[in-house]
Amino acid sequence: MELRRKLCARGHAETDVDRVLEDLVDRGLLREERMAEAYVAERVRKGFGPIRIRLELRQRGLVDQVIEPYLERSPREWLDSMCAAHDKRFGRALAADVKERARRARFLENRGFPVELIARFLNGKDDF
Repeated sequence: MELRRKLCARGHAETDVDRVLEDLVDRGLLREERMAEAYVAERVRKGFGPIRIRLELRQRGLVDQVIEPYLERSPREWLDSMCAAHDKRFGRALAADVKERARRARFLENRGFPVELIARFLNGKDDF
């Protein structure tokens, strides 16, 4: 768990950290599902896609069974998020040439959007 790692890295005794975290879990104040829900909502709002969000949550110690329910959105919702991230970075104008299209595709792929969705978006297909 990420919180445990951070607390131990700051010099707190592992036994104390484990005891406090166990108490928080028992009282329902610390839940992986709650963390996943809040994290996904924040990252979507900031313009990140499902691939990157899933990777970040895995790096924080969450398993796919906890992550997946919060990433279940329609292709239209992911498209809207991707479009907002694209427009914020590049504006609404179309790419002038192949090199610019490739640059935009790399940006969106780095943001964690699926390649198929990026291709449809950059090709102007909007039938979701």
